[in-house]
Amino acid sequence: MSITKYIPDTITSMNLLCGALGVIFTLNGRPDTGFLFMLGAAVADFFDGFAARLLHAYSDLGKQLDSLSDLVSFGVLPAIMLHALMRDNCGLDGPSWIAFLPLIYAVGTAFRLAKFNIDERQHMSFIGLPCPAAAMICGSFAYLATVCPDGIAGQLAGLCWFAPVLAAVLAFLMVCEVPMFAMKFGGGHAADAAATLESVKRIAFFSITAIAIVVAVVMGLNWASVPLIAFTSYILINLIFSAVKK
Repeated sequence: MSITKYIPDTITSMNLLCGALGVIFTLNGRPDTGFLFMLGAAVADFFDGFAARLLHAYSDLGKQLDSLSDLVSFGVLPAIMLHALMRDNCGLDGPSWIAFLPLIYAVGTAFRLAKFNIDERQHMSFIGLPCPAAAMICGSFAYLATVCPDGIAGQLAGLCWFAPVLAAVLAFLMVCEVPMFAMKFGGGHAADAAATLESVKRIAFFSITAIAIVVAVVMGLNWASVPLIAFTSYILINLIFSAVKK
């Protein structure tokens, strides 16, 4: 029995482990460190698929493990981050049901992943916001609000309505029927016009990301502002193209 067949699942397990560690650090008052573990989970999430394709080591077990790991790293962890921000920044003394409202994000992620697993339309693109992209918005926002409390993110974190609204909007986007482009280029030659449109979206996204990096370096912004701007633009690009197409 070849050991290579277990390599992708091992990498996926690192995704889950990073997510669990991120939850622990966040609950102990370190959502900034939690975001670093989220980034580690995202790296593992990328490389488990890459390893599976490279080694031809696909399995039904790996598919289920990937979804369960994503639910923790990109569902539970971001929801806990938003909960922690409300708990620590909104002056909520003791247990408060308001601080638990952001947990709707975790529910949205679960529905998103379950829908993705049974939806045959989402091979080369997505229907609804991918949960890692939504998680990057929550994680980078939580990081900025923690390390730069006097900045815009820190001020927004102090508004009791902001985290629940952000969680609800992202949860809705994850389960909605808006088409969202995948990051990878290529992948077939059917529907050339559609493929060209997807490439235009990707170019727009990567261009905005490059501009965000330059602006962050020139203006001395915190590095976490880059993923926040990039993935917010990802949503806006898809919504704009979807509205124009209609």
